[in-house]
Amino acid sequence: MGYKLSSSGMNSVLSELSREYRLFAPKSFEGMGHFSDTDLIRYGEIKSIDEIVLDKKSQFSFKEIVFPVSETLFYFTENQVKSAEEEQKKTIVFLRSCDLHSLRRLDDMYLSNGPEDFYYKRLRDKVKFALIGCRESFENCFCVDMETSKSENYSFSLDMRDGDYHVDCRESEWAEIFKVYSSEEIEVIPDYVTENKVRVSIPENLGIEVSKSNMWDEYDSRCIDCGRCNFVCPTCTCFTMQDIFYTDNGKVGERRRVWASCMVDGFTDVAGGGSYRQKNGQRMRFKVLHKVLDYKQRNGYHMCTGCGRCDDVCPEYISFSNTINKLEAAMKEVTGDGK
Repeated sequence: MGYKLSSSGMNSVLSELSREYRLFAPKSFEGMGHFSDTDLIRYGEIKSIDEIVLDKKSQFSFKEIVFPVSETLFYFTENQVKSAEEEQKKTIVFLRSCDLHSLRRLDDMYLSNGPEDFYYKRLRDKVKFALIGCRESFENCFCVDMETSKSENYSFSLDMRDGDYHVDCRESEWAEIFKVYSSEEIEVIPDYVTENKVRVSIPENLGIEVSKSNMWDEYDSRCIDCGRCNFVCPTCTCFTMQDIFYTDNGKVGERRRVWASCMVDGFTDVAGGGSYRQKNGQRMRFKVLHKVLDYKQRNGYHMCTGCGRCDDVCPEYISFSNTINKLEAAMKEVTGDGK
């Protein structure tokens, strides 16, 4: 069922929902941007509809709500272990279609890739998602070619049209709330983009032999292994473990899992002092092929959702979409088809 609501009507709905849920959405953090006197758009807790940034792309994804940057798993003493307490209140996250598709990737990795991840699942079970419609494509987005520009898997959608908010609600328990505060019941189809300025083409014959291409060599000098691309990516899932000790005797403390990045030093360190993929081009090769080759071979769809955030934040202006488009020529190089 669809509803038209004013700003005050939406705030009344959010006030009702906030009794049971924490609300997270893209919001502006003044003066906290990458450059001086610029703002940062990232996810934060909101209380009113006016706090949600609808006309700009968030520089970080929703991922840290269901998979925190640093998460305490358990506390330990000399002879006891206690799991960290979970957040009791439920959560609603406002996100765009590409990020909603990213959620499927996270779910597959943490819930279906072997035993269920206990800590991810207990957070995930408490989260519902509101879809923010995209009327126009943002810079560097290539969601259309990645088939993630449209989504049906949401609790309710939110679009701004002619000064009013148009909502498609799929939760029967919330429909009455929207109905009470709406000015009109209408049919609502969430906005979604049908074309991007950035286009990508993944070769149908893409295979692991592309790893032998010379295309990766340029990134030895261009990439500075800062890891920004990994940390803004909504589908990167790697983490490392840290033990934090409260006392000098090392018998009291906590274990945390913290995001890790395949693009930075130390990711491939192993016992005995060994380290793999030390060249930046090798790391780029691993990341790219994980996003558009081996993940699809295992799961039937690409890991990358085309949000373009990696292109947005790279300080060396390395374009992930451009890297994808180089794969066709790279395949011809390694198979000899281009000769």
